[in-house]
Amino acid sequence: MDQDEARSFLASILNKNLRIHTSDGRLFWGALKCTDPDKNIVLANTYEYRQPTSKQRAEAAEKADGGTVALNMTSRYLGLIVVPGHHIVKMELEEFSSQLKKSNFIDKARIRD
Repeated sequence: MDQDEARSFLASILNKNLRIHTSDGRLFWGALKCTDPDKNIVLANTYEYRQPTSKQRAEAAEKADGGTVALNMTSRYLGLIVVPGHHIVKMELEEFSSQLKKSNFIDKARIRD
């Protein structure tokens, strides 16, 4: 991808929701506002989600008596944040089929066949 294509792609996802997974296991969900050459990401209206602690998992496993254990992630609202690029493990663009251009959706469906 050349520089013009990269700029165009970044411009196309500005203000869209991203899910960013970090090296410490947290997940941030918010609207992309900007990035920089160091791969730092600025998100607005951001929520942070954390995995249950090992203590919470152990307690839930004891209560389950060998059955299935299901625990929810804890969350909190953060607002405007900067996620350091060196901590980013994975980024996902949140897209729904209603947001995709109809021609792109049809082309993707043809590829699968």
